[in-house]
Amino acid sequence: MLEQKDLNIQSLSAAEKEKLCEELRRKIIETVTACGGHLSSNLGVVELTVGMFSVFDFPRDKVVWDVGHQCYAYKLLSGRYDAFSTLRQKGGLSGFPKRKESAYDCYDTGHAGNSVSAAMGLAKAFDLKGEPRRVIAVIGDGSFNNGLIYEALNGLSVLGVKILIVLNDNDMSISPTVGGTHELLVQSAKSEELKKKNIALIEQYGVKYIGVVNGNDLGEVTAALKEADALLQTTSVLLHIKTKKGMGYDFCEENPVKTHGVAPDGAIAEREYSSIFGEKMLELAGKDGRVVAVTAAMTDALGLRPFFNTYPDRSFDVGICEENAAVLCAAMAQGGLKPYYAIYSTFLQRAFDELIHDVSAQDLPVTFCIDRGGVSGADGETHQGVFDLSYLSLIPNIAVAVPKDGEELADMLEFSLTYDHPLAIRYPRSARAAFGRRRKVGIGTFEYLTEKSDADLTVLAAGERAISLAFDLRKETGVPFDIVNARFVKPLDEELLKDISSPRILTIEDNVLHGGLGDQIDRFYLNSGKRIDNFAYFDKFIPQGGISQLQEEYGWDRARMVACILNEKP
Repeated sequence: MLEQKDLNIQSLSAAEKEKLCEELRRKIIETVTACGGHLSSNLGVVELTVGMFSVFDFPRDKVVWDVGHQCYAYKLLSGRYDAFSTLRQKGGLSGFPKRKESAYDCYDTGHAGNSVSAAMGLAKAFDLKGEPRRVIAVIGDGSFNNGLIYEALNGLSVLGVKILIVLNDNDMSISPTVGGTHELLVQSAKSEELKKKNIALIEQYGVKYIGVVNGNDLGEVTAALKEADALLQTTSVLLHIKTKKGMGYDFCEENPVKTHGVAPDGAIAEREYSSIFGEKMLELAGKDGRVVAVTAAMTDALGLRPFFNTYPDRSFDVGICEENAAVLCAAMAQGGLKPYYAIYSTFLQRAFDELIHDVSAQDLPVTFCIDRGGVSGADGETHQGVFDLSYLSLIPNIAVAVPKDGEELADMLEFSLTYDHPLAIRYPRSARAAFGRRRKVGIGTFEYLTEKSDADLTVLAAGERAISLAFDLRKETGVPFDIVNARFVKPLDEELLKDISSPRILTIEDNVLHGGLGDQIDRFYLNSGKRIDNFAYFDKFIPQGGISQLQEEYGWDRARMVACILNEKP
């Protein structure tokens, strides 16, 4: 049935729609097994997606998927079946909604909390143009913790639009959902008395509440969507559905955290920096009672589960509320604690104001432990962690460190314990290499990874990937250039830089050029007469694809690197 080019879901019988749900699940499981991707979240919304196609007129009507982890069934039902095998591959279908991909995708997503604001903006645009369309925001209970949701709800009556908010409540974000908002949802599902009180609170925003509806019962969720559609004539609607993450696949249902994101078959399992980070955090907490760990709904993914289990009173998962987490860390540091905020690079961007105003302006000893730094690969533009070295480096008071390997990450965390200022430690996902030398970590110190010589060329490399590439190029070209571990992008090791006698400098970093290591080295050596070549990423958003493939295409041009090393024209 899925292969039909002109599939009209509204004309199908109830039995045919149930069969369609089974086909969707099989196709999603088959494709994610081959390509990798978000599995359990997509399996949970199959009935909801079929129900929406049964009631609404896509693509005339519009749906904004919050984050977008749940859009695979929607893609399959919107003319992308034949291309679905290219999911998350370079040049293939994105794992998230993408406007350039289909008229059915009305808004690009990838981060949490923006769906209600986006739906309101689209609805207002259609109103002003006199185009009667339904606009739907589908948001999970994890995202519903995010403060941007309440900014949007606060302005709903101001804009005077009518939208449908589908709250997909499955008790999960990536980790289990936490917090007071989630408890309100739990109460609404269990107690009629509390449900009435919570409904009264929610409806103060100018929405009509419907729920709680079984989102994995196709008949029930379709009926609720029809009811919501009728109400949209006069009011906005919040439809509260309960679903099971991983629905229809026993292993996913039993392991929703492990199967949130799935690697493709045949992928090599590697040790991750997160496990090294988690182990060292346990060690630090064992010898210093000030140490606390903070995360924003990423406990397991960031290696903190052992810490949370061992030190529950010093562990804080605040949900998808990155800004709140940063302010909490600042205040806890002001109160005498030693907070460590673990977060993915791409999500730290959401707390940029708090990084400046609350942490750095007050010069407070918060340590940001930034995972998934650099090109991250198949999740595409919204998840590439290639801006952090730049936006962190422009903020006064904060030091920015990039460990060369897992051992140096542990050394930097040890150093952080006695460092009384803001510190950011940034690293990629996989810990593959170990480079042996271990010069003691001090603020703004580099280290030579080859014996210092009078070589014609010195390569300054930041981070494991860049350093590994430098050693590969040294072997490939046969040129005995010096390699320096530029492990602090801010402050620079000015003493070492002044001592470099090489007339040529080459920089490599897993970051955009503007504002990063290369940019700062260029300024340091301005008017020195040295030739500087920088290898970093172009001023472009980097799409999905293999990590090494994207690095090569978007700035790490190996042929140009070899030419620079050989002092030839590229």
